[in-house]
Amino acid sequence: MSGAPTAVYLDHQATTPVDPRVLDTMLPWFSETFGNAHSEQHIWGRQAADAVELAREKVASLIAAEAREIVFTSGATESNNLAIKGAVRFAMRHGRGKHVVTVVTEHKCVLESCEALVEDGAEVTYLSVDHEGFVDPVAVESAIREDTVLVSVMAVNNEIGVIQPLARIGEICRARGVLLHTDAAQAAGKIDLDVNAMMIDLLSISGHKMYAPKGIGALYVRRRPRARLLAEMSGGGQERGFRSGTLPVALTVALGDAAEIAQSELAAEGVRLSSLRADMLAQLRSRLGEVIVNGSMDNRVPGNLNVGFAGVDAEALMTELPELAISTGSACTSASVEPSYVLKALGLSDADAGASVRIGFGRYTTPGEVNAAAEMIVEAVENQRSGNSARAAE
Repeated sequence: MSGAPTAVYLDHQATTPVDPRVLDTMLPWFSETFGNAHSEQHIWGRQAADAVELAREKVASLIAAEAREIVFTSGATESNNLAIKGAVRFAMRHGRGKHVVTVVTEHKCVLESCEALVEDGAEVTYLSVDHEGFVDPVAVESAIREDTVLVSVMAVNNEIGVIQPLARIGEICRARGVLLHTDAAQAAGKIDLDVNAMMIDLLSISGHKMYAPKGIGALYVRRRPRARLLAEMSGGGQERGFRSGTLPVALTVALGDAAEIAQSELAAEGVRLSSLRADMLAQLRSRLGEVIVNGSMDNRVPGNLNVGFAGVDAEALMTELPELAISTGSACTSASVEPSYVLKALGLSDADAGASVRIGFGRYTTPGEVNAAAEMIVEAVENQRSGNSARAAE
């Protein structure tokens, strides 16, 4: 493996590096043009306000929305909390319902937002998924009640990368007069999203999943038919009253640029990432037996591969791979030693879920890095399996 990379980053579902083009654009807003976007009485403030509105237009374009429907937040966790809690609490306050429908494989911040609403008197229905990770739109329709306020379905799963049938679910929700929210942290900039064609009412975006910095995100809030929310934070009433607080102009500019780049490169990057993923899977399967793909391969985001190696402990495997960045699941639940709840929802046993790793390819992943990573994984799996066999023979 002469000339192979010594360390390889393949955990792009956890986070992405800031694109150098994005960094170059955002840096002046820290020191040269440092105005407060809410102080429009002078030129510094007006420059900042103009930059924020341009960024808002770019983010809106990525999902085919109107600029005034974009609310800047600190990230997808805040966006998900604001969308779910805000919509249901508004409805409950005005006697318009108290029921939420979501999916067992949602991100923890969605599931815990729903749990918080239960303490307020709301009711939640959790839908299961099939063995490939998909929720059935028919099950969504059956779960909707007269008092249902909101359906929340993740666009792309953060662990297994499957793409949910949002357009069909959107049709169902619109016909029943129910809001549709989607956590698009893993989808924005990676697949085509059109909030009008898909009839999405609320959509969450994370900057650091799409080559912008950590600490910035957005929430799309539909104006017609209007999605009504109660704000989570009190203050100066910025962002249409939904999210008070002084906007971080540099981060906002960065998110806008990242959205613009992702939109322009989406198709070509999808083809490239699909090729890298196919190459990785082919190498693993040609050299290792019992390599199982978790989740659908036919309808999955190009940069994601979640695989299980029979007879292997994934946590132990990763300790043998200090120079390879992969994961055993969501970065937001990495403190847990329990098997992935997402993989368990697909019907995997504890052993099979515990033998699985998530490999995330990104914008700067090279074929050479894929080859090096495959070599590392094969060697580590073979070492663990041979060690298991030796212990079993004793």
